[in-house]
Amino acid sequence: MSLKHFGKAALIVAVVAACGKNRVQVTDNGLKYQIHEQTESTRKGKVGDILTLHLTLMNNKDSVLRDTHKEGAPFQMLLQVPPFKGSYEEGLTMLGKGDSATFYVSADSLFTRAMQPLPPGVQKGTDIGIAVKVLNVQTEDEYKKTQAADFEKQKGIDTKTIESYVAKNGLAGKAQKTAGGVYYVVTQPGAGPTPSAGDIVSVQYTGKLLDGKVFDSSSKSFNPQADGRPVQFPIGVGQVIPGWEEGVMRMHKGEKATLIIPSTLAYGSRANPKIPANSVLLFDIELVDFQKGQPNQMPGMPQPGR
Repeated sequence: MSLKHFGKAALIVAVVAACGKNRVQVTDNGLKYQIHEQTESTRKGKVGDILTLHLTLMNNKDSVLRDTHKEGAPFQMLLQVPPFKGSYEEGLTMLGKGDSATFYVSADSLFTRAMQPLPPGVQKGTDIGIAVKVLNVQTEDEYKKTQAADFEKQKGIDTKTIESYVAKNGLAGKAQKTAGGVYYVVTQPGAGPTPSAGDIVSVQYTGKLLDGKVFDSSSKSFNPQADGRPVQFPIGVGQVIPGWEEGVMRMHKGEKATLIIPSTLAYGSRANPKIPANSVLLFDIELVDFQKGQPNQMPGMPQPGR
């Protein structure tokens, strides 16, 4: 790769390299890398740690394949034993909180050894540039404590957001609240029974953000490739987001309801182009039917917005 490419990688991670750094080096295992920022006194990552980082993947022509800066949330990973010689996991053990570097890894080793096809724009025999900025290095126990604290903080934020939405939209007298914090508004009562854990439910649904923007739906009008049939999945066994579990198991056969689900019972801090991180979600759901045992055909579990 050219020095021009290395310079662009440094620019992407938005760091100013110190004098003497930013030069291409190679480990004994063949990993090519550049250090952009590195503080010797910081604790470095080791196998078993949880790393929180931003990363940018580039092909050998400087085209960006993925950039977590644009995804709205950093990438988190369990640092594992390097799966092959020259893997970037080796390089991550050189870095601590606040450090940054770019690693150049064989595309063939990175993808084909993981039994994945080369992505569009990546040619066989070339290197993938992986520019990283480490935001945190934690042990598993430290990570769990941080997650628990963040969960409780976000739970409080979500509660205020939902209460404001309910009041603003005149739902205070209509909305019921589950023990977990899902608000439940019946829009069309159903006369049938309610499902139990393990039952196979059939639902029609539309998922929206609080501003009304639809991000997913089982309807053919939203997805022309859909056949319009209800989506089937087992309820109460962890196949769908927790907010669906709580809400759908309260519904009667034939009932329609709107679920207002806090982010902590939806997708949390995960984000995608359709759903921002920590989003409270609305789901209009119709419980068409449910049954015991296995249905004749079991599609994959619904992944609204994915």
